[in-house]
Amino acid sequence: MIRVALAGGIGSGKSAATAYLRGRGYLVVDADEVAREVVRPGRPAFMALVDAFGSALLDPSGALDRAFLAGIVFSDPSARRRVEAITHPRIGEAMAAVLEGAAGDVAFVALPLYRSEHRDLLGLDEVWALEVSPETALARLSAERNMEPADARARIAAQVTNEERRRLADRVIDNEGSLEDLHRSLDDALAGLGAGARRG
Repeated sequence: MIRVALAGGIGSGKSAATAYLRGRGYLVVDADEVAREVVRPGRPAFMALVDAFGSALLDPSGALDRAFLAGIVFSDPSARRRVEAITHPRIGEAMAAVLEGAAGDVAFVALPLYRSEHRDLLGLDEVWALEVSPETALARLSAERNMEPADARARIAAQVTNEERRRLADRVIDNEGSLEDLHRSLDDALAGLGAGARRG
């Protein structure tokens, strides 16, 4: 199985890309979706987060208040490192387990916080970086998620730059255009992978 990472910062269009690839029949393991699973109440990561940050992290139902946690993570670098140390190993293990049990010729993993060590951890063959300018990301976050500009800027600033991500990628997919443009670019990338006619 060929394993390809889709890397991209917030507002880069990973959700649109993964929706298209899933629509074409490919397996996509999304780190954001896995992250929501590993912090469910009672899971080890959930307990470790509550131990580290206290019950203020919980909503009235006793689940993790993700908005509150995001506010901490994107405003305090030391808190972000603590959260990542708790969650990232567990997310990586869960994603690797899904890939190991998967069938098909090609699988994708969507990683908002791609790092070089993911190649070995997930056995990646290629990394595709979805790229938009910070200005485009800001506009999309404001329009599509009703995010306050200051919050959106903080989240963009907390991630690696396009230049840093590009250095780690095998292919850069420009996503400044329309949804149709993105689909064409993904089709071109699939053809370059030799996977244009394959399905997950």
